[in-house]
Amino acid sequence: MDYTTISPRELRALIRAGEITGQTSGMCAGYAQANLVILPKDLAFDFLLYTMRNPRPCPVLEVTDPGQRLFRTMADGADVATDLPRYRVYENGVLVDEPTDVSHLWRDDLVSFLIGCSFSFEAELMEAGVPVRNIEEHRNVPMYDTNIPCAPAGVFSGNMVVSMRPIPYDLVVRAVNVTAAMPRVHGAPIHIGDPAQIGIRDISKPDYGEAVTINPGEVPVFWPCGVTPQNAVMRVKPPFVITHAPGHMFVTDVKNVELKY
Repeated sequence: MDYTTISPRELRALIRAGEITGQTSGMCAGYAQANLVILPKDLAFDFLLYTMRNPRPCPVLEVTDPGQRLFRTMADGADVATDLPRYRVYENGVLVDEPTDVSHLWRDDLVSFLIGCSFSFEAELMEAGVPVRNIEEHRNVPMYDTNIPCAPAGVFSGNMVVSMRPIPYDLVVRAVNVTAAMPRVHGAPIHIGDPAQIGIRDISKPDYGEAVTINPGEVPVFWPCGVTPQNAVMRVKPPFVITHAPGHMFVTDVKNVELKY
């Protein structure tokens, strides 16, 4: 089956049935994908404030009421507990499970945050003639910890995580322009060029995702990444939190073009 052309609703049905458990890069081309963080209500305000103060790496698309499993705006009726291909469950900051369904863990005090994902602008890049190497090589996008500080809020703080795509030198300006028009899914790059300038020691060894080929005549381009708020949560080590597994995103019913200016 060609997962690039099916509808998000069809894709989520396959995910719910357990038929898709892998990463979602390139699936449902043209539709926005989102990061997920699920926190207890007593941490939700601080976390929302953190996202508001750091909109580049943490662009919030939707927040649920406490205990609510169904989304209303980004995918009406989609179930946060079943409709992502893989989750991560943490207890006191320690990863304890990576299930494909978290229904059995659901609680009435849980608040879900959908946060914009750079996967959403990859289709726009390709349509503009800009290659997206992680899709070409069928890999999860490489992501790196950086030395770029985020603004703290309440108990949350930390540095920005970035995703990287190698771009031919003559297409860098085009890539910047395409993504700058989509601020709700991270917008323009945060850095272009030397990875050491933002604290990345070895670009061949991403902290998350998978390494991709950087060809001669290409420059690494770095975008703010939705793993940033997950890292901020992990610094707090809350008793209980659920996130998406890296690269295993929530696919919405909203088209990328609707997230432009």
